[in-house]
Amino acid sequence: MSYTYETYDIVVVGAGHAGCEAALACARLGLNTLVITISMDSIALMPCNPNIGGTSKGHLVKEIDALGGEMGINIDKTYLQSKMLNISKGPAVHSLRAQADKQEYSRTMRHILENTPGLTLKQGEVVDILTEKGKVVGIKTYSDAIYPCKAVVLCTGTYLNARCIYGEVSNYTGPNGLQAATHLTDSLKALGIQMYRFKTGTPARIDKRSIDFSKMEEQPGDEEVVPFSFTNTMEDIKKEQISCWLTYTNEETHEIIRNNIHRSPLYSGNIQGTGPRYCPSIEDKVVKFADKDRHQVFIEPEGNYTNEMYVGGMSSSLPEDVQYQMYRSVAGLENAKIVRNAYAIEYDCINPMQLEPSLEFKAVEGLFSGGQFNGSSGYEEAAAQGLIAGINASMKLMGREPLILDRAQAYIGVLIDDLVTKETHEPYRMMTSRAEYRLLLRQDNADLRLTKIGYEIGLISEERYQSLLNKEKEIQEEMDRVNKALIGATKEVQELMERNNSNLLKTGTTIGELIRRPELTYEVLESIDKSRKPLSKDVIEQVNINIKYDGYIQRQMRQVEQFKKLEGKIIPKDLDYNNVLSLRKEAKQKLMDIKPISVGQASRISGVSPADISVLLVYLEQLKRVNKNW
Repeated sequence: MSYTYETYDIVVVGAGHAGCEAALACARLGLNTLVITISMDSIALMPCNPNIGGTSKGHLVKEIDALGGEMGINIDKTYLQSKMLNISKGPAVHSLRAQADKQEYSRTMRHILENTPGLTLKQGEVVDILTEKGKVVGIKTYSDAIYPCKAVVLCTGTYLNARCIYGEVSNYTGPNGLQAATHLTDSLKALGIQMYRFKTGTPARIDKRSIDFSKMEEQPGDEEVVPFSFTNTMEDIKKEQISCWLTYTNEETHEIIRNNIHRSPLYSGNIQGTGPRYCPSIEDKVVKFADKDRHQVFIEPEGNYTNEMYVGGMSSSLPEDVQYQMYRSVAGLENAKIVRNAYAIEYDCINPMQLEPSLEFKAVEGLFSGGQFNGSSGYEEAAAQGLIAGINASMKLMGREPLILDRAQAYIGVLIDDLVTKETHEPYRMMTSRAEYRLLLRQDNADLRLTKIGYEIGLISEERYQSLLNKEKEIQEEMDRVNKALIGATKEVQELMERNNSNLLKTGTTIGELIRRPELTYEVLESIDKSRKPLSKDVIEQVNINIKYDGYIQRQMRQVEQFKKLEGKIIPKDLDYNNVLSLRKEAKQKLMDIKPISVGQASRISGVSPADISVLLVYLEQLKRVNKNW
C-alpha cells in the first residue's frame, strides 16, 4: 500500500557527482529539494580514479566553479597532489588535475549537502516516475512511499541494473559493491524512454606496503598550486603533497594477458555493454595496440588514511588469478597484494538525443537528466551536466528561460550539445579536440566567460560578482597601458633581450609588442617596465595571454560570429520537415527525431548535409516572409 509523504519542488535521484551539483543548485536557488540516494555512503563517491580534472576535464571543473557549482571548492579542500598538465603546449590545452583523498572528498561534499537550507537527504531506491498527461507529478520508492513534486532530475550514474564482472564472477551490484538500482529502468521504458547498455571498468587497488617504489619514477606535485575554485588563492590551499609513481607494463605482462584473453568477459561475450573508447582496459590496449611493447602505469594514493593505491592504466575484467599474475609482472609490483580486484561494470543509461539542450526529456515535461545516465563518462562530465540539469529544473519551476550554453561559451556547452545532437554509441568523454573554439574557452578565463551568467541565475554572490568586475577592469586597463607603453633601445633593454635569446631592438617599441615575441612574457619584462603597478597573478596571466595570442584570438572570434549567425536562426518547435521540399529522406528523419532548436544545431546532426542546411535556410526564409511576427 502506497503512502504519500512530504511534497517537494524538485526530487534529485542519485547523489553522485551529478546529483550533488543538481541538488545544491536547486536548493541554493530557493527550491525545496529532496535527494534520494541508494546509499548514504555513495554521496560524491569516487568509485574509479582518485582524481578530479585532467585534460579538458579541468576546464569543466573550472566552468562549474565559475557558474556557482561545488566541485572545484570541494577538491581544493581535499586534494593530495595538484599538477598542471600540458604546460609545454599553449594555454588552450593547459589542464589542472588534482589527486583526491576519496573518503574526505565524499565526507566533505556530504557535509555541504546536509547543511544546505532547503535540501533534504534520504536513503532509498526510486522505482517509479509518476506522471499525469505527460508531466511529472512525483516519484515512488521501493518502500511504496510517494513524494509529490513538480520536477525530477535523474542522476543515477552507473547504478541502474548494474552488474560487476571479472572473469567468471558476476555480481548484480553497483560500484564498490554497493546496492544496484534494479526497478527504475522499467518505469522509464514505460514512459517511452530509449535505454542503452554501457560499460566501464576500474583497476585493482593494491596495498602500499607491498609496492617497491624504488623501481618506479616519482611524480611529485607542482610547487605552485593552482586552485580549481576562483574563490581561492594558492596561499589559501597550499599544503604538503603526496607523490604519485610511474611504472610500465612489459612483454611478460602482455603475454600473460594474451594467454588468458579468452577468460576476459570482454572477449568471451559475457559483457554486452559498450565500453569507453578513450579509457580502454589493459586487455583492449594489448589487443588493439599490439605494436606497443609497454604501457604507462600510474600508482596513485587513494587517501591520507588508507594504504590502498590505485593502479592507473590497468583497468581489467580478467579473473582474479590472472590479475595477480598480470600486476606482479610490472616493475615494483612483484609482491603486490590486491586489496580490491579490478572489475568491469555494466549499467543502463539513456540515448541522450531524447533530451532538449536544457537536459529536459522531450517526451516527459519536468523530467531532467544529468551525468553518466546520459551516456557520458567521468566525474567532471557528470557534475557539469548535473549542475545544468539542476539549474534548468529550477528555471522551469520559477518561470524563467533555461540556461543553454553554446559551443562558443563553454566546454559545458560543447559537452551537452554533442550529447543531445550527435549520435554516440559508447560512453562520451570530453576532450579539448572536441571544442572548435578552445583558444577562447581556456580554463584560466572560465570566470570571465561564465561568472556573470552564474550571477544572473542566482548562484554567484554580489561580492564575488563585484570582484569579477574589478578583475575585468584591471585586465583591460593593464592591456591598454602595455600596448601604449614605449620602450627605447637602451642598454638595459638590450641586455634583457640577449638574456632571453630575443632579437635586439633597432628602434623603440611598446611593451605589448615585446610580449608578442614567443620567447618573452609579461613577467620577464618587469625590470624594464617602469610604470608597472602590482597586480594579482590571475590578472597578469590574462594580460599576457590576451596580448601574446591576440591575432589568433581575433581570428577565432570572427569564426564565432559566423557560428552565432546559424545559432541565432531559431527553428519553430512545430516545424513539419515533410513540408521542406528537397530535403533528403535521411535528413528529414533525423531532424524530426531530434527537433533541433536552431539551424546551428541542425548542421551538427549526423546525416544532415550542408546541402540540407541550405534547403532548410531557404525554407525558413520563406516562412519568415509569410509570417512577419515569426
